[in-house]
Amino acid sequence: MRYQNRMYQLLALLLTVLLCAGVLFAMPAFAADDAAFVPVLRFVASSDTHVTGTGDVRTERIDKMISKAYDVADHDENYKALDAVLVVGDLTEDGTPEQFAAFDEAMHTALRDETKLIAVVAKNHDGYNQSRDTIRATCENITGNGADFHVVLNGYHFIGISASANKSLHYDAGQLYWLKQQLDAAVQADANKPVFVMHHEPSVETVYGSRIFDGWGIPYFGALLRQYRQVVEICGHSHYPVSDPRSVWQGAYTAINTGALKNLEFTVDELRSYHPDDYYDVANYWIVEVNAQNDLRLCGMDVNAQAVLCEYLLKNPADKANRDFTPAKRKAASKPPVFAENAALQATPVDSGCKVIAPAAVSTDGMPVILYRITAKNALGVPVAKSWTLAPFYRADGSDAIELSLEALAEGTYTVCVTAENAYGGQSAPLQTTVTIEGAKGWDHFKMLIEKLFSDIKNFFVHLFW
Repeated sequence: MRYQNRMYQLLALLLTVLLCAGVLFAMPAFAADDAAFVPVLRFVASSDTHVTGTGDVRTERIDKMISKAYDVADHDENYKALDAVLVVGDLTEDGTPEQFAAFDEAMHTALRDETKLIAVVAKNHDGYNQSRDTIRATCENITGNGADFHVVLNGYHFIGISASANKSLHYDAGQLYWLKQQLDAAVQADANKPVFVMHHEPSVETVYGSRIFDGWGIPYFGALLRQYRQVVEICGHSHYPVSDPRSVWQGAYTAINTGALKNLEFTVDELRSYHPDDYYDVANYWIVEVNAQNDLRLCGMDVNAQAVLCEYLLKNPADKANRDFTPAKRKAASKPPVFAENAALQATPVDSGCKVIAPAAVSTDGMPVILYRITAKNALGVPVAKSWTLAPFYRADGSDAIELSLEALAEGTYTVCVTAENAYGGQSAPLQTTVTIEGAKGWDHFKMLIEKLFSDIKNFFVHLFW
């Protein structure tokens, strides 16, 4: 008996070791070892401040962002500097002189002398009310750099490009030629260091929000940047959240989406430019650190909550072997979220539909839960209605209870199923419950379905072209 007990103990120990090893090997590549990571460079990467005037909510967010970055630096025993703040376009809402002045005042009031402001201006919002030449000159006056610039900080190269002076173009051929010259110079100085390239719009088919369907990507830079494995492209424009893992992309080079300080936006299924009810209340940015081995630690931040949303570790991107963040690898590393074993749905009938409260699901791979889907099945098990809601992954103070709803259900009893989903489509096992609806019948229900169909079509085209 004692021998059997000892064998069971050894077997349990072996299974525990194997399980732990499996967990370790399954951990995503972005799990950073804080104790081992010692920065030699730290900067904020942000965009889309969209300042409207002195003292507006957007200048308040600038102050919160910079104050938090200094707090992080001040509490780092190894490296206490905040070397730079990057703002990659749409500094203002309408590009008026007064708005640029308000941006300038907000930035330089918050920044300490040792921190450099690096910014570019964008074609659209920054260029609404003044000529391109004027906004480029304004940018130079605010930052002390050229509107197109090449700055070296702690041995690392930062290359920025503002909107072209030619108002018919985002960027012109002369700027692309200049960019190639600057990239060649940076690589010649040290081919083993990342080179940071910043402009407003993301290169098409890279980070979340840059797909052709999303509508925010541009084709100007991708062909050139693919020739330089060292490049880390930093762009805004889309307002898509930093906490979505697709906001960091690797291929021939690396690209990072900065989120936005104004508000956030999403693409979900066929809905482009989707805005949840709280989209105007949230804002994201990055605190980026580089160590002596040229690894990057990206810390995604919630501006208003002053809290961390996500943290990724990118091994030195100048080495083409370090490509843990390709879409294919990220999808392969992702695992479906799960609901707690005792989790249950609360379903309430409401006006020919129902409202459902679901508990938050749990990530199993370090990546956030992005979406919750709800389906109603009739007595034959046939799905007759479906909908979805975003998970609050884009804010640090999101609710633990998820609210979903279904509309236009006929009278009857339904099985309601809710699944949780990650950024790569991995879905949890469903939670289920039943609900009885006292809804419309016959022609009234058919009329309701037609009205909902036309409403869905309208929403599709509004989001497609907005």
